[in-house]
Formats: sequence, C-alpha cells, structure tokens
Amino acid sequence: MAAKKYLVTLTDKEKDRLKAVIKRGKHSAEKRKRAQALLLAGRGYIDEVIAEQTGMHRRGIEELRQRFSEEGFEVTLEGKPRGHRPRSIQGEDETRLITLVRGPVPDGYKRWTLRLIRDTWATLENTHTKEVSHETIRRILKKTSCRLH
Repeated sequence: MAAKKYLVTLTDKEKDRLKAVIKRGKHSAEKRKRAQALLLAGRGYIDEVIAEQTGMHRRGIEELRQRFSEEGFEVTLEGKPRGHRPRSIQGEDETRLITLVRGPVPDGYKRWTLRLIRDTWATLENTHTKEVSHETIRRILKKTSCRLH
C-alpha cells in the first residue's frame, strides 16, 4: 500500500476541541463524523478502519485529510459553506413577470401557460435575463401567490 500523501497532525488544543464536539453540544451528525475521523486520523489509523468506525466512505476520508493539510483545522471541522446559485430573475424583472401574467393573454390563447410566459418573456425588451425556464417562472409565481387562471 502506498504511503499516505496527506497526514493529519493535531495539537492538544485541537484534540480537546474534537473530543468536545463528539461528546457534548448540539452539532450536526456530519460535523461529529468529521471530528471522529480527524481524531482517528491523528492517531494514525488507516482509512479503512476510520471508514468502518465513522460510517464515512474511504474517499471522503482522503478528502478530509487533504482539506486538513491544505486549508487547515477550522475549515475541515466546520465544513465548507455551500453556496447557492443566485436567482435568475429578481427585483424589477420579477415585477415585470407578475405584470405580464396579470396582463392580457396574447391573441389566440385562452390563458397563460408557463411555457407561453417563457416564450413571451424572451421577446420582451429591458429585462436583465432573456432566457428563463418555465420551472423558474413556476417557482416565482408560487412564491408570490400569483395564479395563472
């Protein structure tokens, strides 16, 4: 078996903090698993044993070791913040969308459909976003309690 590329070496203060996370306090299960894995890795256990004891996948433990080496103890324990994709329609565009839906239906149609709104939206001028999915339109209308019928 090849030598480990990333080794975990913990200070006494870090060990105490990890033990505290495992034993007390309100922490997520994910954070407790990371704390357990770091403690075991700091004691020199192999990845397979750590995986068996924590319920993590071996590859996840390898990534944990790498993150510890590259980004430090705090980021490894707390986990990286998960960013969310910004909404494609917001502010003035959202207002335009609601105004469009509440306005008259195009000739030849009885009522607005999500796909009809999407197609009409693409032809409008002065909008920040030209292409938008019908699902995004549905979510916005649901959020604003705007009905199609």
